[in-house]
Amino acid sequence: MQHHITLSELQRLVRTALDERFPLPVWVSAEIADLKVNYSGHCYLELVEKGGDNGVPTAQTRAVIWRSHYARLAADFEAATGRPLASGMRILVRAAVSYHELYGFSLRITDIDPAYTLGDMERQRQETIARLQSEGVWDMNRSLAMPLPVQRVAVVSSAQAAGYRDFSKELERSPYRIEHRLFDAFMQGEAAEESIIAALCAVAETEERFDAVAILRGGGSVSDLNCFNAYRLCSYVAQFPLPVLTGIGHDKDTSVADMVAHTPLKTPTAVAVWLTERAAEAEGRLGEAAARLHDAVVLLLREREVELHRLGGEAASRAAALAARERNRLDTHAAALPREAAAFVKRCRERLDAADALARSRSPQRILQLGFAVVRSDGKAVASVRAAERGRRLEIEVADGRFEAEVK
Repeated sequence: MQHHITLSELQRLVRTALDERFPLPVWVSAEIADLKVNYSGHCYLELVEKGGDNGVPTAQTRAVIWRSHYARLAADFEAATGRPLASGMRILVRAAVSYHELYGFSLRITDIDPAYTLGDMERQRQETIARLQSEGVWDMNRSLAMPLPVQRVAVVSSAQAAGYRDFSKELERSPYRIEHRLFDAFMQGEAAEESIIAALCAVAETEERFDAVAILRGGGSVSDLNCFNAYRLCSYVAQFPLPVLTGIGHDKDTSVADMVAHTPLKTPTAVAVWLTERAAEAEGRLGEAAARLHDAVVLLLREREVELHRLGGEAASRAAALAARERNRLDTHAAALPREAAAFVKRCRERLDAADALARSRSPQRILQLGFAVVRSDGKAVASVRAAERGRRLEIEVADGRFEAEVK
């Protein structure tokens, strides 16, 4: 029989080797895959390390924070990062390596470094910026035209958020009518990113009803605002079809969403003030335009009045000249009229005399004097020899009388 050892002996050797190799706690970075706090106050975690773009775990182990450490470590971590320990976080922990024959390999956490988690958030932020710039969408929303004024605003915020209430109160004090409609969303926590994206999608479905969209959230810790550095949300903002206004956080906070938005403002109240100021600017421009229009109309009327006077003077001068010419023509015609009338009468008289002479030369009496005669039968003129039958008595009229004859 070959030499062998039992399973328990092998595991004791492994435990001994680990105890000798790691006599003191070590700092380990990992991502929290699962976290549970039981009724006794102990915190049990599942830690993973993911590799590649597909996020498949390359290493995984159990870890525990005993009750004697957990309350202090959790409070310190949340105070520093603004968020409680939760699944999906990358953390740096100080842990003792342990191995148990029944429970296997595990880590016993004794300390957590919040700065590492904050640094990981900044790393993710820089990755988001680089990716948006490489995809060519970084300046897309800023290239959209912002109406003047902005009168219809879609607001993505939480109805219970103090920032949204501040925004609404500020607009109520505005002398201008600026309509706004709330698209309710979670503005912090693990569900915030997906909730805000869903609200933006709802706005996009009715984009023709709005001039712009405002994303509002009051101040918070760096981790509270970390969803506004997430790639998916910032990509939606950068490519949104309406100009985006942001009022996220306080003066010291500048998220990636602020960077890709059309007009980033510091707070929700600042967004309301900006809308009021833009309306006032539009009113001022309208006033200036009205004044310029008034001045232009007055100037045009004056120019037309001068032109009208000039044309009136020209018309009067031309009318006087025309009247003088016509008067001269009338005088000329009046002087020539008697001569023309006498000449016309003379011409008419000559024509009448000629017509009279022609008429007298062609009268029947004149014709008879030339030797012609008029032959009648039964009082009718005989125009054909067929009407002059033998034995018919005819009446013949000559220039100086009449006589009868009989046809032989």
